[in-house]
Amino acid sequence: MAGVEAKSTALKMLSENRVFGGWLRRFEHTSPTLGQLAMKFAVYVPDATQSAPKVPSLYWLSGLTCTDENMSQKGAVGFKYCSELGVAMVLPDTSPRGHEEIPTENDSYDFGTGAGFYLNATKDPWKKNYQMYDYVVSELPSLMQNEFTWYDAAKISIFGHSMGGHGALTIGLKNPAMYKSVSAFAPVSNPQECPWGKKAFAGYLNDPEKESGEYDTCALLKAGKKHPNPLMVDVGTKDDFLTGEVNQLLTQNLESACKEAGQDLKIRYCEGYNHSYFFMTSFLEDHIKFHAQYL
Repeated sequence: MAGVEAKSTALKMLSENRVFGGWLRRFEHTSPTLGQLAMKFAVYVPDATQSAPKVPSLYWLSGLTCTDENMSQKGAVGFKYCSELGVAMVLPDTSPRGHEEIPTENDSYDFGTGAGFYLNATKDPWKKNYQMYDYVVSELPSLMQNEFTWYDAAKISIFGHSMGGHGALTIGLKNPAMYKSVSAFAPVSNPQECPWGKKAFAGYLNDPEKESGEYDTCALLKAGKKHPNPLMVDVGTKDDFLTGEVNQLLTQNLESACKEAGQDLKIRYCEGYNHSYFFMTSFLEDHIKFHAQYL
């Protein structure tokens, strides 16, 4: 196996690919947090980091319907910028997989499989497996620290797209000392007020009215949560979820909440771009450079 790798047998490597002067490796492990399920994630490590004792890492959270492979397959150009800047990238899955199917779990694209919403479910039967907040914030970083000698737990940042942008913003605001910087592409900014969020909260949470504020960026800002560094957000002006019949993103609510809370926000409305990976790959360089300055 080429390059620096896991130091124990806790991880099973599923594949490795040479890309942009580094290695993209995909792993499987058993997750206690998610009910002892076999979970997959990927790690990109640039060659430039192998002479350094510790390496900063950027966590990527994908959106609805995605797996750990969407970014690596559609946004691989991001690894080029990570390689140039000496930053690793960690790519977790979007939801638990492999358990006995829960009724309604696979009935729609925006709830259940591929739609974990980066929260901890409190309602049966979802709470046994749907604990993606704890998986992303606690279990996976701990696994990275234990298994990879190069991993620097003191230098990590987080970003994501759509549902993953929601995850990045909420996780970053709630853990400002853990994540050096936070950014998002077309995030679901105010899920308490949009159909995607209302559906997820009603399905996963015992008491959505009380619990959902923990997973809503605007609500967190209003409750006093802040990040010491600016939040960076890009949205396409032709994004159907911004300008269509149903505004799932509610980006203007995010702008207002940041202004009222005194949270520095770097927001760009990117003319002509939509919700796709074509949009994100066009601006990945900007986001990775943004994070590198803090890492």
